[in-house]
Amino acid sequence: MSATENRDHERPVVGDTAVAGIRFQAAGRVYFFDASRLPDLRVGDFALVDTSRGKQLGEVACLRPLSEGEHAKALSPVMRRASGRDLALRQHWQAKEAEALGIARRAADEARLPLRLISAEYSFDGRRLTFLYVTEEKKLRLDPLRKRVEGRLPARVALKRVGSRDHAKLCGGYGACGEMRCCSRFLAEFSPVSIRMAKVQGVSLSPAEITGICGRLRCCLGYEHEAYAEAAKSMPGRRKRVRTPAGEGRVVDLLPLKGVVVVQIGDQRIEVPAEDVEPLTS
Repeated sequence: MSATENRDHERPVVGDTAVAGIRFQAAGRVYFFDASRLPDLRVGDFALVDTSRGKQLGEVACLRPLSEGEHAKALSPVMRRASGRDLALRQHWQAKEAEALGIARRAADEARLPLRLISAEYSFDGRRLTFLYVTEEKKLRLDPLRKRVEGRLPARVALKRVGSRDHAKLCGGYGACGEMRCCSRFLAEFSPVSIRMAKVQGVSLSPAEITGICGRLRCCLGYEHEAYAEAAKSMPGRRKRVRTPAGEGRVVDLLPLKGVVVVQIGDQRIEVPAEDVEPLTS
């Protein structure tokens, strides 16, 4: 397939209105915009859009038609495809973000605020500067910090609190598996994770085994949960008494993906195929 054919393949067949999914950070959340005025927009292009943080330049992650019940008027339009000058301007402001973060951190220390500033992001035109921060405090007066920073930088300052998972995502690094953390590599949004997922999969409930650098349950616990839960449906629950070809005993563990039940019979633990295990009513 040629490069031209490949780019054509990336664009879905659409009606009068196409919706562009745009992300502003690597592995960031995808936001949707009306791209009907740009019929030649392609996945991988950079485009200029108007957001609550001002004009922003983002990468087109996907293209699709309007879904049922969705209205184009509810979506902000894609202003235009980014030019070379736009991309250079974006790089210019990105290069200044580290300096802005350092200034804001010094201002926070001066104001003796119990928070940690973790990133700075300029809007496309440099008029707005957004800082993300984490804190244990429920309520903080941020006006002193905002005024200090605005007095040192020619931009309107906004401060946004993020949680521990978003903090870990921004920090990057590697997980216990040795791979780059999922949240920094490809997770655009966080899904709920529960301790039950670990139990169904037979994972050790030691905090060191099931929590990530964010201090929350590891996101990867949710990846295979459905497969484990589906496989375990036909198996007896743990601690249930069962009859096996080797005698009666109590279920001490399940190996759902192997289709095996671990049964304690006397002083021995044996692995029995699930189809050879019969639950006892009493």
